[in-house]
Amino acid sequence: MRNFIIRTVTGIAFVAIVVASFLRPETMTLLFALVTGMTVWEFTGLVNGRQGVTVNRMISTVAGVYLFFAMAGFCSELTPSAVFIPYLISLIYLLVAELYLKQEDPIHDWAYTMMSQLYIALPFSLLNVLAFHPAYGAVLPLSVFVFLWVNDTGAYLCGSLLGRHKLFPRISPGKSWEGSIGGGILVMAVAVLVWYLTDMYGLNMLGLSACQWAGLGLVVVVFGTWGDLVESLFKRTLGIKDSGNILPGHGGMLDRFDSSLLAIPAAVVYLYTLLFV
Repeated sequence: MRNFIIRTVTGIAFVAIVVASFLRPETMTLLFALVTGMTVWEFTGLVNGRQGVTVNRMISTVAGVYLFFAMAGFCSELTPSAVFIPYLISLIYLLVAELYLKQEDPIHDWAYTMMSQLYIALPFSLLNVLAFHPAYGAVLPLSVFVFLWVNDTGAYLCGSLLGRHKLFPRISPGKSWEGSIGGGILVMAVAVLVWYLTDMYGLNMLGLSACQWAGLGLVVVVFGTWGDLVESLFKRTLGIKDSGNILPGHGGMLDRFDSSLLAIPAAVVYLYTLLFV
């Protein structure tokens, strides 16, 4: 019971902080820059626990945070594209440094270093593409997180009541097809509601139809579920239950944001496809 209360309080506080951060772009930038740094630091700490792996945690973390700020500056038109040059230099350094460090397995060091950027830093940085696009505003990036939260809730309730067929027993025995389908249906219903409200209050800047909003919800559900499974596979490979304990009752940063790491890039691709096709 005590663990349930802690988990509930932490969850409510987490949702409140994320929602409040989207009220101002500057607040969102600072919050998710912090999230990016903490998640990269957590990830590199976990992989450094593997035999023969030595990733430079500090430079990897600083590089990831810098990429987030660089993308925020570029998307908000405050900085030119040259702002990415220091980030590219840091990646080159991390590759070349292995020539001189004489580590046991430089290939693994390279792989995990680049994974920290591609798997964590890049997806979070793409949040700025949604937050600072003149036609998007705060509604779309916030909607991605709302859809993920609704999917988690719907999948849990439907899976608990109706779950019979395992979705991916090798990776996540607790997930069921019934739960995933139920969560997806609930998200698409909420997406249509978002369309109705944004249309009513003039916030639907892109002029997305109800079907397109529902499509966005479905994209977030599918890729969010894959993101969850990818992190589950990562933890099973490492032989750990939680990626950390920084969030009481919710584990680590990777545990909390695993779904968004694939859902955010997928949402960006989906929305840009609608814009240019």
